[in-house]
Amino acid sequence: MNQQTAVSVIIPTYNRAHLIKRSIKSVLCQTYRDFELIVVDDHSTDNTREVVTGFHDHRIRYILHEKNLGNAAARNTGIKNARTEHIAFQDDDDEWSPDKLEKQMVYLTDPCSEFDVVYCGFWRTGNNKKIFIPAQDIQQKEGNIHGELLKKNFITTPVVVIKKECFSKTGMFDENLSRLVDWEMWLRVSKYYNFKYVNKALLVSEQQPDGIWTNTAILIQALEYILKKHFSDFKKDSKLIAKHYFALAFMLAANGEIRRARNFFRESVTCNPLNIKYLAGFLSSFLGQDIYNIAIKFYHKFFAVRL
Repeated sequence: MNQQTAVSVIIPTYNRAHLIKRSIKSVLCQTYRDFELIVVDDHSTDNTREVVTGFHDHRIRYILHEKNLGNAAARNTGIKNARTEHIAFQDDDDEWSPDKLEKQMVYLTDPCSEFDVVYCGFWRTGNNKKIFIPAQDIQQKEGNIHGELLKKNFITTPVVVIKKECFSKTGMFDENLSRLVDWEMWLRVSKYYNFKYVNKALLVSEQQPDGIWTNTAILIQALEYILKKHFSDFKKDSKLIAKHYFALAFMLAANGEIRRARNFFRESVTCNPLNIKYLAGFLSSFLGQDIYNIAIKFYHKFFAVRL
């Protein structure tokens, strides 16, 4: 294994024995052959170990957590144990295109390259939908994209290949988070490093019906945490932080937490007092949960809140 050009591919997994085989196969079938594959089992209770070790491929390393620590911790374990200078991430339910690493590594191995992180487009599937990400409304997709990422996340972790040295400066994945872990990570990385975008879908990400993305309460906690942690960056644009406050209020109200929602509706109005939508949300929060539930259907129909 060439230490200068090789890649450490990290797959965190937990009780996905029925899915991980496809994910591993998509890594082993890469046209770029110089890699190690680190599967970090976050204390699964199913037959994940048997599935992983059943491949009999010398490039695969299996690491078992003694207790369940979460997805972020599993990725961090992979980074700490990586033997190479480049890190790629895969999820246990996603599938790479065979040429993914080849198309990305060319930008990281070029001595004249100005990029430290390379990501690609991907298809997100689920609920009979297939969406290409990043969407066309993303104005700046490469170079210094910190400002664009403050608006919303468009980089899922499995599309990224990154120089390992980046983590020495920015720190690793925040283990306080269960949702939006990737967004928070790339917000930090993008403050210091340039991103390269490969405009091709090299990954298929399938949303599973039992995935954590279905838990609204955890999403609310994550968004509130990130707004606090990166407040100094968000506050530079009053309209932007107002938008995030409104999104947070909207989800809280929909989750039956109308009183907490009112505080964030108030913040959104304070930051952007001329926005009628924010004012309407704030005033509606005084009507009580039942009446608000009727009003929220109207808002949802005409004003989609997306992260």
